Amino acid sequence: MARPSSPRPWRISPHPGDTVPARSHRTFRLAVPPVSGILRPRLVTVCAALAAAVFLVFCWGISVGDYPIGLPAVMRALAGSGDPGTLIVVRELRLPRAVVGLLVGIAFAVSGALFQTMTRNPLASPDMIGLIEGAGTAVVAGIVLGWDGGLGTQTLGLLGALATALVVYLLAWRRGTTGYRIVLVGIGISWICTSATDYLVAGGGRFEAQAAVGWLVGNLNGRAWEQAVPLAVVMAVLVPAALALGRLMRTLQLGDDVAAGLGTPVQPVRLAVLLTGVGLIAFGTAAAGPIAFVALAAPQIAQRLAGTAWPPPVASGLTGALVVLSGDLIARTLISGMELPVGIVTGVLGAPVLLWLLIRANRAGSGG
Repeated sequence: MARPSSPRPWRISPHPGDTVPARSHRTFRLAVPPVSGILRPRLVTVCAALAAAVFLVFCWGISVGDYPIGLPAVMRALAGSGDPGTLIVVRELRLPRAVVGLLVGIAFAVSGALFQTMTRNPLASPDMIGLIEGAGTAVVAGIVLGWDGGLGTQTLGLLGALATALVVYLLAWRRGTTGYRIVLVGIGISWICTSATDYLVAGGGRFEAQAAVGWLVGNLNGRAWEQAVPLAVVMAVLVPAALALGRLMRTLQLGDDVAAGLGTPVQPVRLAVLLTGVGLIAFGTAAAGPIAFVALAAPQIAQRLAGTAWPPPVASGLTGALVVLSGDLIARTLISGMELPVGIVTGVLGAPVLLWLLIRANRAGSGG
């Protein structure tokens, strides 16, 4: 009697629909295509175009004022040449304001890119999860209580943002954290900080309340090297740290389980991203106030310009700088003889972006 043949194992062939018998003495290896490089031509082109636009608006903003200066004269003054009067106006009066606007735009946008990438949520920007509000509450408390000015404001902003981030992290922790819980807890903390800020403003003196309200809108008026230098020092440390975290953060896009399987320490990376983003947003807020929607809109604009799956930090920073400098230029020239706070302009421009993101998330079924 013939022995019945046992069924042979099968493996999936490279071509769909075909099956090939597997052999017991041969091992098959899965081929994975090589990963393309990070420096894509489109991303490089977008960054170069954004850098050129930032430089142009930077010089244009310096040329505008009660004493108009032509762009060639501004560039000569930045290089250290020109008549003494132009040098004083450019380098001592207008350059600090432009530098603060440049650095604040980069700080806000890079921080927003970090949080949006970490949480995989385009709405998870620092001004949506309470970090800017926490820094603002601390600085307003300093202004109302008489602790304002210089490095003290920077320190208060840092402490307020760190305390808010710690509260959000602890409340969102449940055997680890997820982007969804961070966003939900952050929104609640944001409203608490906003209420506390309103209470401080209402209970402060007339002069202190006016100063606090002017700062809360987001303003570059009167900014000097006392605000620019500490912010530049901090960013010289935190921006490279954000770029170094980019490679590890990209694995978080695949999900915590997959990222851990690839060897990424998920919780330490998330904590490092949180601290880096908090530092950027804290010092940026302390220098110029909580400028609205820059951290939310700039990374999303940069992502669509670059055509990437996540907000690229360099392009996001350049986009944020362009948004803040352009907003400040519009605020200074929109109404003759009157300078609006830059936060009003960015709020008007950023609100449609927020609505668009909400509509897009709702259509995708992720809007709750």
